[in-house]
Amino acid sequence: QAQLVESGGGSVQAGGSLRLSCAISGYAYNIYCMAWFRQAPAKEREGVARIERDSQSPTIYADSVKGRFTISKDNAVNTLYLQMNSLKPEDSAMYYCAADSRRCSTIFGRGPGVGRPTQYSFWGQGTQVTVSS
Repeated sequence: QAQLVESGGGSVQAGGSLRLSCAISGYAYNIYCMAWFRQAPAKEREGVARIERDSQSPTIYADSVKGRFTISKDNAVNTLYLQMNSLKPEDSAMYYCAADSRRCSTIFGRGPGVGRPTQYSFWGQGTQVTVSS
């Protein structure tokens, strides 16, 4: 079992930036498809971005964050990142990292989108991001 721990959330004014981190431990070497999701109160959990550990699949972003957010990874320290720039109040949510031991191509084929929460096996506890106007 892999364990995922997020950090880096906080409160920021609109237009500001935050960088989220997700430390992966346990069977980190067996993790291939990784993603960030977010969930605002009374809303469904939505995919933000996904990336593959060895970059064999394309990096995918939700339309709502394209050009503002960047997902990246550092395999040497088993950490996933989400750089968030030009933040908007509608970006306020609990942010979760998610991972799976299958390749993104196995889960999604050549399909677009970050995927559904049920398609990822491992989850962190979340970190809160609040953007004020």
